[in-house]
Amino acid sequence: MNRRLGLLLTGATVLLAAGAASVIGAGRSQGPNPRAVTIVEQVSPGAERAQGTQRPPLRRPRPPVPPLLVSVPAGGTATWRTVARVHGRDAAWLAQRGGVSLVRFDQGLVHMDLHAGSSDGGSEGWRYGDRITPGEIHLVLAAVNGGFKLSYPNVGFVSGGHVAVALKPGLASIVTYTDGTTDIGAWGAGVPSPQHTVFSVLQNQHLLVDGGVAAESVSGCISSCWGETVGGRSAVARSALGITATGQLVWAAGEQLLPSELASALIAAGAVRAVELDINPDWVAGYLYVHHPGGPSAVPVVPGQLGIGGRLLEPYSRDFLTFVAD
Repeated sequence: MNRRLGLLLTGATVLLAAGAASVIGAGRSQGPNPRAVTIVEQVSPGAERAQGTQRPPLRRPRPPVPPLLVSVPAGGTATWRTVARVHGRDAAWLAQRGGVSLVRFDQGLVHMDLHAGSSDGGSEGWRYGDRITPGEIHLVLAAVNGGFKLSYPNVGFVSGGHVAVALKPGLASIVTYTDGTTDIGAWGAGVPSPQHTVFSVLQNQHLLVDGGVAAESVSGCISSCWGETVGGRSAVARSALGITATGQLVWAAGEQLLPSELASALIAAGAVRAVELDINPDWVAGYLYVHHPGGPSAVPVVPGQLGIGGRLLEPYSRDFLTFVAD
């Protein structure tokens, strides 16, 4: 009797244990364990990073690219250094070689405007008059002197259909078209282009460089061919504007230069054609314009240049050239 009762109790215990196991198994088959979910939700951020589940860092928006940024190197260098960027792209470069300061401009990003002076051309009737205009003031990156006085022989000046001095065949000419591009050549023998409409022309003597070669007269015909100098000296302040085979403009100037030295510096810089501009220290000057919230400040390009009163931000008596970001 006792043995049968023991066997019955043992069987009941086994059945209870099996039923409990069956209930637990059934609970797991119906869904995730709520306690397991709670444990996952409480995993530390460090553990998430270790498991590769961290969120990517937030990216800060980049600051907008300024339309024009001008910066002037602290010291001179013979290699080209960027001095202006237009919409984030290099647009102008500066180099100083053998006493010659050179500034090169990319016409894909920069255009040139010819200005009339208050006495050379007069202050009336010009789109670009005797100072940097309000339309240029926030986009001007450089300005340089123009050519000889308009009362001298072998010069010409027209702009926007207004004529100060009639143009002459064969003279070295800086021609700007209505599409904003500028070319250099002999008038009637290379310029103007028949495919373009002329907006302005500055003529000054004959070509200093043509076909990548200096004019024959640069060594033996200094005063009569390239202008009379103060004190009759041969080496004086001189300036010129050239164009490369790819259409970049190059301004060159120095305080003690012969015509041959000016031509050689331009050729070394890649100029294939060039026009001598003004000479003598009173009238040779170039500026780069560093921009601030209150307006631009002018920085001289040529070491030791005498400079122009008002730095072309105020009325000036002579014609001049500005280089403006597109």
